[in-house]
Amino acid sequence: MEHVVAAAVIDARGIVTGWSEGARLLTGHPAEEAVGRAATALLAEDLPAAAGAWSRPVVVRHRDGHPVTLAVTVCPLLGTGGEALGWTLTAERAAAPEPTLAGRAFQQASMSMSVFDPGQRYLRLNEVACKVMGVSEDALLGRHFPDTVEEAEHSKGFNWHLRQVAETGRPLRYESYTGAPSLNREHAWTTEMWPVRDASGEVTGVALAAFDSSDQYWARRRLAMLNEAAASIGTTLDVVRTAEEVVELLVPHFADFASVDLLDWVLGADEPPPVPEGEIVLRRVAHGSHREGTPEAAVRLGDTDSHPPFSPPARALREGHAIRSQAGEPDFMRWLTERNTRSPEGLPYRRGVHSMISVPLRARGTTLGVLVGIRIAHPEAYEADDAVFAEELASRAAVCIDNARRFARERTTALALQHSLLPRGLPGQAAVEVAHRYLPSGSTAGIGGDWFDVIPLSGSRVALVVGDVVGHGIASSATMGRLCMAVRTLADVDLPPDELLTHLDDLVTHLAGYQEGGGDVAELGATCLYAVYDPVSRRLALAAAGHPAPALLLPDGRAELVRMTPGPPLGVGGLPFEAVELELPEGAVVALYTDGLIEGRDRDVDRATGELCSALTAPAATLDALCDSVLKAVLPEEPGDDVALLLARTRALGTDQVAAWDVEPDPARVAAARQAATEQLAAWGLEETAFVTELVVSELVTNAIRYGEPPIRLRLIRDRSLICEVSDGSSTSPHLRRAHAFDEGGRGLLLVAQLTQRWGSRQTDRGKTIWAEQSLEPQ
Repeated sequence: MEHVVAAAVIDARGIVTGWSEGARLLTGHPAEEAVGRAATALLAEDLPAAAGAWSRPVVVRHRDGHPVTLAVTVCPLLGTGGEALGWTLTAERAAAPEPTLAGRAFQQASMSMSVFDPGQRYLRLNEVACKVMGVSEDALLGRHFPDTVEEAEHSKGFNWHLRQVAETGRPLRYESYTGAPSLNREHAWTTEMWPVRDASGEVTGVALAAFDSSDQYWARRRLAMLNEAAASIGTTLDVVRTAEEVVELLVPHFADFASVDLLDWVLGADEPPPVPEGEIVLRRVAHGSHREGTPEAAVRLGDTDSHPPFSPPARALREGHAIRSQAGEPDFMRWLTERNTRSPEGLPYRRGVHSMISVPLRARGTTLGVLVGIRIAHPEAYEADDAVFAEELASRAAVCIDNARRFARERTTALALQHSLLPRGLPGQAAVEVAHRYLPSGSTAGIGGDWFDVIPLSGSRVALVVGDVVGHGIASSATMGRLCMAVRTLADVDLPPDELLTHLDDLVTHLAGYQEGGGDVAELGATCLYAVYDPVSRRLALAAAGHPAPALLLPDGRAELVRMTPGPPLGVGGLPFEAVELELPEGAVVALYTDGLIEGRDRDVDRATGELCSALTAPAATLDALCDSVLKAVLPEEPGDDVALLLARTRALGTDQVAAWDVEPDPARVAAARQAATEQLAAWGLEETAFVTELVVSELVTNAIRYGEPPIRLRLIRDRSLICEVSDGSSTSPHLRRAHAFDEGGRGLLLVAQLTQRWGSRQTDRGKTIWAEQSLEPQ
């Protein structure tokens, strides 16, 4: 600093009468302010009385308020009689005393150290503190701290802590993350402040030491982000949402812009191909920025992007580790130029890109894609510690993405399997009008084993089935398929509902016995409800194996649950299945459903079934519309289980569609039976079917008379097809066989089978019924 000498003249009254340019430089006061003022007004301390010439350090108050220590020499001006007329004063900046060992230690300390007076004015700073502030110690001494920094939250906090120590006399320690006037990046600081006391114990100042803990701060921050990643990444089993969670974690603390690009096969059902050696095509699934709207992105969400071999993302995929790129590197600048050319509208926002990190997403030995982080406003470039952190984060994120991919693939497979097993188009029949809905679960548990079926039976009857398999996933769907096929097979035998469930229960028990190691099979614990409706008698017979009872909507608008005793779930055994039978009016609606409709973790079953009955009474134009309104009224927004709903509106076959005759067990009565059938066909306008019908009636009645037992009854049903039924009191079922050349019999049933669309027999309470069905569709 330039050596400056000040001169001033003070009269006998203590008023300044002369002021040099040097005095202005040292004190900041120009001559027009100093001349005419009392000299004591310029001092920052009281001086002891002194006579004659003297020389000592004097503290003067600078024009901006801070004290300045000057070496002052005063000489009296004497008149002719020796009287004092005034004084001349010369001054220069006081030379700093030779530092002590403690002073050198303070000055050369590696951390920022400062001393303030109780009014938050600088008294002393060491070299590091001056470097942090970006100015010399002389420019700060005596100045109030808030006047030396920009007003910000961190400076307010610093000043508040200074005041607290000065006012309370207690030391404190705190951490902050902030910038500094001379530093081009933000730092973390650990600051300790303590009071400085005089001999009497009074606080005369505040000392502080600030340690730059940025490395420790970022290490803790990276560890915290990894802990946060464990909780925030993979909250859903959705690939895109998982990628978005990764981006949300990184921006803005780790990157100003981040993106997740995946190989196309990850979003589909293909097997992973090897990573290509040349150009790599990736699909953008998520990106984010510290700017709203992500203007830096050169690729839109959902679009594909080709990465040449030299690009950082392609290198990261091939080499299998994080690639750090900095501004000035040829490959990085070449890649950045290509981005700017492709998307010039984002160029203003990409200016200043100076550092990039590309990390492969690998899980279970398979490469899924790449995670990219870019720094623009963030002043620091990515370092080795950042690469270690990014690889650890990418490893965790890749596992979550792969889990989501595997779940989506299994869910798609299970759903496809289930849809292939569920009835796509219900067969035409006259017994009931049906509508159905199946809603797969959206939970992480996966697709369940809910199923339903509508099975046409002989005599225009229909079987309504609904079931639920324990568990979720492909195994449950496969189990559902086995049970569905078993029910269809048993339904072909035309068993009553309770007997059918007994056979189905035996099947499940046998499957459990065949399981290697004695373990349970998926069928154990499955539930099923089987119902048979006869449109001629309008009777509904049903039995349940651990399944909820159906709801019934009557034509008068009343809705109620069917009272029945459900048996145990399939495979449990020990209790019989009880069937219940009730007569329904035409137009009644039977609602069969799985437990996902009324049960849930926080749901009351009684309340849910009440809501179901109430929803069934709501006006609806069609049965399909009623399905939708029931689901909307009863289901929560996010059901936790699969739901199957089957609605069946009953129809009835009137007397004009059914004709029946009792037949005496006399072979001579066969002709009368044929004649009665022919006349009824003529009344129905079905004369073209008379020839085949006469043959069928003749054969079935003859067999009943010859091999059966009374009573014998003939019945014709005109539905979508023409059904001929002959019942007798014998439980012995006929068997189709091929007669040899010289056999006298054995050709009748073979002839019936060839002339009709289908035929069969079923057991009844009083014997059996043989039936044959002819199509009435035009050939």
